[in-house]
Amino acid sequence: MREEEIIEVLKSQSDEFKKLYNEHRELDNLLREMDKKSYLTEEEEFEKKRLKKEKLYKKDKMAEYIKNYRRQHLCD
Repeated sequence: MREEEIIEVLKSQSDEFKKLYNEHRELDNLLREMDKKSYLTEEEEFEKKRLKKEKLYKKDKMAEYIKNYRRQHLCD
């Protein structure tokens, strides 16, 4: 099963995964908007770094879900 398919299954089966997925996408959108600016203030730079860390954390958590899903379904 492809990762995209696993993500869709997990989104439909797990509210926590769905929340992580949606938050990750929202962070991605916020970072894209920040990247459109030609200049960021010091505060904006700090916020951008914080958002990137939060996005990475959520990506890592989703990767754990995907890994566990694969592991469980290989044993079935």
